[in-house]
Amino acid sequence: MATLLQINSSLFGDNGNSSVLTQEFVQRWKAQNPTGDVVVRDFAKEDVPHLDAARVQALFSPVEGRTEAQQAVLDYSDKIIAEIEAADVIVIGVPLYNFGVPSTLKAYFDHIARAGVTFKYTETGPVGLLNNKPVYIIATRGGVHKGQPSDTQSQFLTNFLSFVGLKDVHFIYAEGLNMGQKDQAFAAAKTEIEQGVAA
Repeated sequence: MATLLQINSSLFGDNGNSSVLTQEFVQRWKAQNPTGDVVVRDFAKEDVPHLDAARVQALFSPVEGRTEAQQAVLDYSDKIIAEIEAADVIVIGVPLYNFGVPSTLKAYFDHIARAGVTFKYTETGPVGLLNNKPVYIIATRGGVHKGQPSDTQSQFLTNFLSFVGLKDVHFIYAEGLNMGQKDQAFAAAKTEIEQGVAA
């Protein structure tokens, strides 16, 4: 049975533009995979812990002598990594907040990047350890940034995902949403979503 991992990082939950478009992706994917399973991570509805010194120490703590609190940190990290590994396809809704990704998405990534688990360093550089699979990034922006220096998201997302082994990354942009271009941008994004799901 195929599995899709849906990640929503909009502060506005289901009402966020990026969330609306990830749901469009899910609906089209379910039409092609009626028995498929959809796992949802919605950062507006769940607590995504940001890294602090205690959490970093927990991620590097040896099994022997690990405290209950440290084990809880590892359990959360292990769970979200397992969800990625189990997925056949991943779709991530990413609004642009002050020229960056939402802090909750960055925090999520921080719990995924674990030396010896999702990446390792070799004599020729880092190697990602996650099994590669298609990752669709649905990037929504109030302005127009694609291909411009102001688009700090796209390279960051590509770099991070590739670092942990996810190299098959596809971007679907919906821009100009606060410039009177929302209808056109959504229509174009939905067309790309349809093509992506059908690929």
